[in-house]
Parts: sequence; C-alpha cells; structure tokens
Amino acid sequence: MGHADNPAGFGGQSRVLPSSADLVIVGGGVMGLWAAVKAERLGIRTLLVDAGPLGQGASGGLLGALMPHMPDKWNDKKQFQFDALLSLEDEIAELEAETGMACGYRRSGRLIPLPKPHLRKIALGHSADAEACWRRGERRFHWHVLDRPPQKGWPDASFTAAGLVHDTFAARVSPRGLVLALAAFLRSAGHVQVVEGIEAETIDPVSNRIIFRGGGSVAFGHCIVSAGHRSFPLLEGISPPYPRLIGQPVKGQAALLKADIDPALPVIFLNGLYVVAHEGGHVAVGSTSEDVFDDPSSTDTQLDDLILRARALVPALAKAPVAERWAGLRPKAIDRDPMVGPHPDHARVIALTGGFKVSFGIAHRLADAALNAVNGREMRLPSSFTLANHLAVASR
Repeated sequence: MGHADNPAGFGGQSRVLPSSADLVIVGGGVMGLWAAVKAERLGIRTLLVDAGPLGQGASGGLLGALMPHMPDKWNDKKQFQFDALLSLEDEIAELEAETGMACGYRRSGRLIPLPKPHLRKIALGHSADAEACWRRGERRFHWHVLDRPPQKGWPDASFTAAGLVHDTFAARVSPRGLVLALAAFLRSAGHVQVVEGIEAETIDPVSNRIIFRGGGSVAFGHCIVSAGHRSFPLLEGISPPYPRLIGQPVKGQAALLKADIDPALPVIFLNGLYVVAHEGGHVAVGSTSEDVFDDPSSTDTQLDDLILRARALVPALAKAPVAERWAGLRPKAIDRDPMVGPHPDHARVIALTGGFKVSFGIAHRLADAALNAVNGREMRLPSSFTLANHLAVASR
C-alpha cells in the first residue's frame, strides 16, 4: 500500500501534526475513513484528523442495515444508491483481502410484513418496478410478495395478515467491523497520516488552514469536511449567514440482543423498526430518530419500547438478554440527502457528510465523488446531493 517515494513523516498513526498536507480530512467516521482509503490508493499526501478515536461517533453503532430505496418512481438518486449498494460488496471483498479482517457483510435480503390488505396491493405494484429497475447486466434482484414468512417466526405470522415482501437486494454489514477494517488499512498506509483526539474548531478558507481547538493549525491544499453532524457548524462558519441551519444532529438509539439466530436470515423492517441478525449470536434492534433530546449518549424508554416491539415481532427474541444499549448522533442535512462537494465560495473546502440513515451503503461512492472534486474532476452525483444545493435550500 505504501510507496518508496513517500514524503518523510507521512503514513500511519501519529500524535504529531504536520505543518501542511495536500489533503486534510476532518472526521474519521465511515465517510472520512473511506475518503482516506481512496486518497491512499490515489497516492495523495493526506492528514486524517478526528476529535476522538476513529469511528467512535455515529459510525460506531450496531444496526448495519443496507436498505435500498423503494423501486417505484425511479430517479437519479435511487439509481445512485442502487449502484453504490451493488458495488459495496466488491469494495468490502477487496478491503477484507487487504486487511485480513471480516466486515460482517452479507446480502441477506429484507422482509417487510404487510399487516393490512391495501399494503399487499401496493407491494405487488412494487414487484414489477423492481423487475424493471433492480438489474445490472445478468444480475437481477426481486421484490417478491409472499403469503407467509420463509422461516416460521421470522417474523411472527400475526404481523403478516396480508403477507409480506421479500426483497432480495438488501444487505447488512457490521458497522464496527467495517470501521475497524478501514482503520486497519490506514495503519499501514504510506500516504495517509492519522491523528486522533484533536478537534477542528474553524476553517480559514483565505489562508487555507484548519485551526484546532486548544491551539495548532495545519495548512491544506484541499480539505474534506466529514465530521458527521460537527461538519455543519464548520461549513456554516465559512458561509454567509442563512435563515436556516444547513443541518442538524439526530439522535438514534439501538440495542444488541444475544440470541442463537441464523445470521443468514433477512433483515426485518416494520414501521421504522429494524431487526438485523449478525454473526456471533447477536441480533441488532433499532433505531429511534430524535430531533429533540437532552443527552446525546444516554438510552431511555424509547429504546425499551423498540426492544419490546422487536420481541413481539420475533418471538425467539422474547427472552434474549440485552448485550448492549447504544445511542449516538447522526448527521441530517437540511435537504435530508447527503451533502457532498466543494463550497461554492471556497472550492478547496469540500463537504462529505449527511447521508442520514444510508451512510454505510453509499459512503464509498460519496468518497469517490469528494476525491474527484479534489482532483478537479466531475463528481457524478445527483444535483440534490451537492453542498451548493443544501446551501441554496438554507438560504430560502
């Protein structure tokens, strides 16, 4: 992964900031990690900084569901996500081969219970949409409408009065497994230096410097801002005052249950509740979406309610002990879509954040787009994903 002509002092973990870097990536969640991995492969002299340990924010969660958009009303956003979800399996296979680490990826599919008759009619229409849109060459993915669960109790038949959908395209990944593998790749990198425990306070787009809380700064050729919800104030700091914030944190709570469940079973989704079987005898349950909260890291009765719903949905979880309760803040951009690309007034500052609820499935492709912006190439993104679009929405 490294090269003999690397500049001295770059590559791997470090506690010492360099004076400058061709690329500074602020934030080491799944977005920033993919960007750093892509930068290493491109041979870009890069500094990756994070306020804490890599991947310990929203990217250190439990769920890992990789869900496609509904196959109806097809558009460029749905096509982008489809292509990203399809390419992720090869990206992860390459990463696993390079690091020798498992990322917990499986194209497990998804089950959606249909408790009411009118939902079955809608689902049958989506079946034809999937046949038309969920395809690439010889590969086809389906949206079957079944009369009963393919395995008894997953989910309980009482939730499937009108049948259920079996989507064969959805997948899942271990969030922590993927983050650990990305970080492991960077530990032996030749072009990427990682510094943890240092928080970016402001960006000076005139001198092209990152100023860090507590002192110190680094000059950059380009800066990718991928600090999750902390990206929004950094980007607002170099923008004109807008009537609205460009993004906000949304709290999510999830739990990990200990249960002897087949990890090959499909993800179950019902009315905002996900039940995800993982390796190691664990099932993840989540998650809440809280715009208003007092403590970003605590769990409460909202998670208790999710666990109760999951136990009712899957009777095998009725007595499964809770192995972990988790809470974290996810970045939700003002227009909900991912927020990627150069700042319209400061082209060397590039956003790579947002992706509310879909980050793990598309982060690798968004990182490609951000690196294209660094290299002066076309990003190839839906226009609604761009930072310029989000800033325009905030200005209205």
